[in-house]
Amino acid sequence: MRVYPDQLKNNLAKLPQICLLFGDDLWLVEDCKKQLISAAKKQGFDERVQLIQDPHFNWHDLIQEWQSMSLFASRRIIELHLPNGKPGTDGANAFQTILQQANPDIVLIIQGPKAGLEQTNSKWFKSLDSQGLYIPCATPEGKQFERWLDNRIQHYKLTLHHDAKAMMFNLFEGNLLAAEQAMQILQLVNPNNNISAEQLSDYFEDQSRFSVFQLTDAILNNHQKQAQHMLAQLQGEGTAMPILMWAIFKEITLLLNLKLAQNQGEPLTKLWGQYRIWDKRKPLYQAALTRLELHHIEHMLSIASTLELNLKQQGIEDWIGMSHLCILFDPRAHNRLAHIELG
Repeated sequence: MRVYPDQLKNNLAKLPQICLLFGDDLWLVEDCKKQLISAAKKQGFDERVQLIQDPHFNWHDLIQEWQSMSLFASRRIIELHLPNGKPGTDGANAFQTILQQANPDIVLIIQGPKAGLEQTNSKWFKSLDSQGLYIPCATPEGKQFERWLDNRIQHYKLTLHHDAKAMMFNLFEGNLLAAEQAMQILQLVNPNNNISAEQLSDYFEDQSRFSVFQLTDAILNNHQKQAQHMLAQLQGEGTAMPILMWAIFKEITLLLNLKLAQNQGEPLTKLWGQYRIWDKRKPLYQAALTRLELHHIEHMLSIASTLELNLKQQGIEDWIGMSHLCILFDPRAHNRLAHIELG
């Protein structure tokens, strides 16, 4: 049964065994998957198994997971990622096998890129669709995007003037991720006020990407010269320090969680899904995790906490301290500068 993303929450009371999640809008795909997993957990599906159709994937693994009892005697969510959306003959046969063996203790979420007519008209797709949900995740446009924007504004409890909402529409139509990030920032810096278009233009450039997020990309990649140049530019443009502090603190906290899990033997392929890290950003985190040791990240978190405390309690916007924090993403510099304490 075809269900569109804005209808999904009304179809989660009792999940079917099969959920097909196909589309090229990363934000929509991840949001829908989050809703599915949350609903499944509420219905007693506690254990998650993640499979990906890479060159070494064996379709027997899916059949085995479907047929086997859980080690923890719990109901399971199997997440199967098809990077090109085409399971091939072996995959189609595997799907037919599991459809003939109902297992009420499993929910199977199959994720892939936009499904074209070749996929949706295929026997394997129709068989799965007939026994489950098919959620096509295409980026909303026009009135659909306007409805999506209204829902997200309500979600973040924001109040926008009509002209401000029109500006948001013009800036972010076609880029849900950037729109979501914009509203996160607005909630942070202006949570209770009625926001005007003039205020919006103070916060954001007239494009769907922010220099703040370009800065976090640069420090994760250890492009120090670029990062320091961006930081100086942000300061010169009067960027609000809470926005910058929030973005960098968020990245350090995420790196810490990834590093701790990695040190305990968790594979990165599992962590990407758990922390909702987009494909395009995976190389950034992988590079940072390879470069930085746990003690580096813990020290950076301590520095960031000091900067945040000084900002919140004393109103100190320490741009030198922020520059120091960015430099610490280079382990060689970190080893030389770690002894320096911020005031």
